[in-house]
Amino acid sequence: MKKILWAFLALFLGACSSSESLTQLITIKDQKMGIATKNPDQRLTVNGGIHAKEVIVDLNGALAPDYVFTEFNGQPTTNNYRRMPLDQIKAYVQNNGHLPGVPSHEVLNRNGLDLKAFSLILLEKIEELTLYLIQQQSQIESLEAALKQNTNLAVDKTTADQEKNPLKKSQN
Repeated sequence: MKKILWAFLALFLGACSSSESLTQLITIKDQKMGIATKNPDQRLTVNGGIHAKEVIVDLNGALAPDYVFTEFNGQPTTNNYRRMPLDQIKAYVQNNGHLPGVPSHEVLNRNGLDLKAFSLILLEKIEELTLYLIQQQSQIESLEAALKQNTNLAVDKTTADQEKNPLKKSQN
């Protein structure tokens, strides 16, 4: 890790303009390095933007939200997960202004955004949304089948009535 930090530091120094002092840009305190900050709170703290082509976040054994599908398939989940009914979600959102399980604007402003945790929360919500869509599609297909059956029954009844009463047919 030290080699990486020193290589980063060397590259950074080469990119610095002559008017900027190294001591003004980089702080090392308690084995933590800060760029444009005097109080680094992580191994690397940057007060400003970071440009990268790729960022990989190690999950280190974090539980991916596949439990959403386990509950959907009727199997018990390891964390007693239960998907909320839509009417309860609606009430929660109306009362709280954000989805259940998702940090509020205030919490994110206060604590920042943990990419690993937030990515897993968003994946859980996407999986839940997919299951709600599957459920709604099943309901739509059932309603379409019932409507088609009722329409066919109405057509069959009209045809039967016309066969019984030919005068009614000619009047139409």
